[in-house]
Amino acid sequence: MHTTDGSGRTDGAEGAPSGGPHEAKHARDAGRVGRRLRRALGQAIADFALIAEGDRILCAVSGGKDSFALHELLVELRARAPVTFEVVAVNVDQGQPGFPADVLPRYMAERGHDFVAVKEDTYSIVTDKVPQGKTYCSLCSRLRRAILYRVARERGCNKVALGHHRDDVLATLLMNLVFAGQLKAMPPKLVCDEGDIVVIRPLVYCAEADLAAFAAERAFPIIPCRLCGSQPNSERRAVGELLEALEARQPGARTNMLAALRNVRPSHLLDAGLWRALGLSVAADDPAPAPLPPPEAAAAPVLVPAARLAAGAPGAVVPATEDGGR
Repeated sequence: MHTTDGSGRTDGAEGAPSGGPHEAKHARDAGRVGRRLRRALGQAIADFALIAEGDRILCAVSGGKDSFALHELLVELRARAPVTFEVVAVNVDQGQPGFPADVLPRYMAERGHDFVAVKEDTYSIVTDKVPQGKTYCSLCSRLRRAILYRVARERGCNKVALGHHRDDVLATLLMNLVFAGQLKAMPPKLVCDEGDIVVIRPLVYCAEADLAAFAAERAFPIIPCRLCGSQPNSERRAVGELLEALEARQPGARTNMLAALRNVRPSHLLDAGLWRALGLSVAADDPAPAPLPPPEAAAAPVLVPAARLAAGAPGAVVPATEDGGR
């Protein structure tokens, strides 16, 4: 196990654009992407009370664009948030052939981030246990999640932050609808079976395209996952292509789908148990309430409202029953 320790505090300030109109436009575009991501991150944290005073957060960093961006945004947030919390970056080297084990330790050490590298050969387990043609993601994610829980306990962390974003949430929603017969997406906050660690997903309102642009602007040393990438016919990939096609046919489709997940009308669903739990006997044929604005279109809030992040702030914690986390 390799560790480096440091303050890891950065202010995220952008340098003044220079070098001509093209460079200036690039800097403005990069600034807008960063502001959208910070606003969406702050909104999710506020909506679901994801971070509280004194939290010690294990941030899972796989080496992909999403986890790099999550770690960067959390470190920046820590420097300006109205509450005190810590961020520990953790990478699990799962034994994939050709994995560049030196990239993340060097990157984190150069920037003074608190970092832990763990090597566990789950690659051999996954490729041995999963039949040919079946997807690796479910077993791989469960094994990795168990390792993250263990490291979190060893490092005194009470929360684990994962890099799932808006497009992951929507893909999971469609996969559950089509393949599992459930109306279920990804919870922004869930508790492990033992009850001592809470998983948070601060990027659930963030668009994947914005994260890709942010990663390119920051020049993160991206490490591709050859295990997931080796399965071109996976259900998740197919659903992702469906979302792309919907977006091309109806621009803003993903934004509207996210808005729908924030604007649920239980009386217009066919779950009899839900009707009983809510005491419903008949649905009212009244106009639907105005939908919530998408996070990227909402007025910029205080990045992390103190009232919502105070210790003991209300926020439902969902049991850890969902699958497919990274």
